Amino acid sequence: MFETALVNVYTSDIEAAIGFYRDLLEFEETFRTPTEGTPEHVELRLGGFTIGLGTVEAAKRVHGVDAEPGRPAMVVVIWARDADEAFAKLVAAGVPAVQPPHDAGNGNRNALLRDPDGNLVEIVSKVS
Repeated sequence: MFETALVNVYTSDIEAAIGFYRDLLEFEETFRTPTEGTPEHVELRLGGFTIGLGTVEAAKRVHGVDAEPGRPAMVVVIWARDADEAFAKLVAAGVPAVQPPHDAGNGNRNALLRDPDGNLVEIVSKVS
């Protein structure tokens, strides 16, 4: 019955969000509409996970949704080889840090940052 799924994150600045997820977190763009000009929706893939980025304006026009980016109702979790190295790279690129890397239990090392809209992004790696 069901085939696949993705998480859609609403954004106030889709170009900044694309740059964050594609250029800094190394997601690969797989879909965009419209294909010319500024997109309203873009899908990006990392491993087996797809994230959709949709503009606040499109959410209102198409779905009647008043999206409020940056509310901490969810977190996008990105697994990395080394959370400390990834955190340092992202902070050096100007990404706002919420919590530096720390041992979080279960053999995991976690760090929290914010994407360009203020949504939480958690970087996780196994403690070596």
